[in-house]
Amino acid sequence: MKQFPDSPAPASSPETRVWPPISIVIPVLNEERHLREAVRQVLSQRYDGPIEVVLAIGPSKDRTQEVADAIAAEDPRVVVVPNPTGRTPNALNAAIAASRNAIVARVDGHAMLPEDYLKVAVETLEETGADNVGGVMAAEGVTPFEQAVARAMTSKIGVGGARFHTGGTAGPADTVYLGVFRREALERVGGYDEHFQRAQDWEMNHRIRETGGLVWFQPRMRVSYRPRPNVKALAKQYFHYGRWRRVVARTHEGTINLRYLAPPAAVLAIILGLVVSPFFWPGLLLPGGYLAAILAGSALTGSGLPTSALLRLPLVYMTMHMSWGWGFLTSPRSLVKPAKG
Repeated sequence: MKQFPDSPAPASSPETRVWPPISIVIPVLNEERHLREAVRQVLSQRYDGPIEVVLAIGPSKDRTQEVADAIAAEDPRVVVVPNPTGRTPNALNAAIAASRNAIVARVDGHAMLPEDYLKVAVETLEETGADNVGGVMAAEGVTPFEQAVARAMTSKIGVGGARFHTGGTAGPADTVYLGVFRREALERVGGYDEHFQRAQDWEMNHRIRETGGLVWFQPRMRVSYRPRPNVKALAKQYFHYGRWRRVVARTHEGTINLRYLAPPAAVLAIILGLVVSPFFWPGLLLPGGYLAAILAGSALTGSGLPTSALLRLPLVYMTMHMSWGWGFLTSPRSLVKPAKG
């Protein structure tokens, strides 16, 4: 069991043990409305060790910078650093560089953490010896469309078998949602790769595992997440997921499996069926079969949803599949970072 350099070994009594200090890093862009509540939620964690919060502020179009500066002026535990690029991996690296503690927790501005999130994370790090621990991205919708997206994001039909989406038992994982890291692991791999506009978490967790580290899924670390509110936003999100997942695959050979190939295969099959159908009508069986499978899958996974959300579920599944698949298929090789020569 690994210990942390800033804390003694855990005492036998929970009342007397000393909890290690944690740095929480948050990338922030255009979060004037939600930033104060996000920081309050983090600082009110049921955790008995010291906490610092580092906000990496991008070039926002609202009063995010002023709100962040005011929070830091009110509470010495909060530090503000600039992120001129506005990009997430750059923000995370800037915040990590400005942080001080041996444990670093990544948090997003809209993530709603359970009150024992940090406590469970530290216990899991100590019990498993992992370099990174994380839990479930628990999508929770409010509108009918968001409710449909939330159901799709927690089903194998929508996102495959990734446990950080669908849940499951604790254990080693390829990647997890957000993450609570040992600083030594972040330093070992050089932090987030700032080339990756998306999929930077998966890519860095791959490097942690490739250098001998352990990434651990802990289902008790369940973080609530608000899904995209409409078809356009959902399609854009999943298009970029697919596009950048292929960049990861080209950068790290052997990291693609059949789960990732299913959406692009569905896109190609539907296009092929539509192209040949004027000359060969059985070609319509390809898009028709996909549609039938989506309708059946929606009926199977939509149990308990309000009718208004259930009716939107087939559209949500198709948007996620087609957007991810098209992004994967059209991902240009130019996005791959040139090899160091």
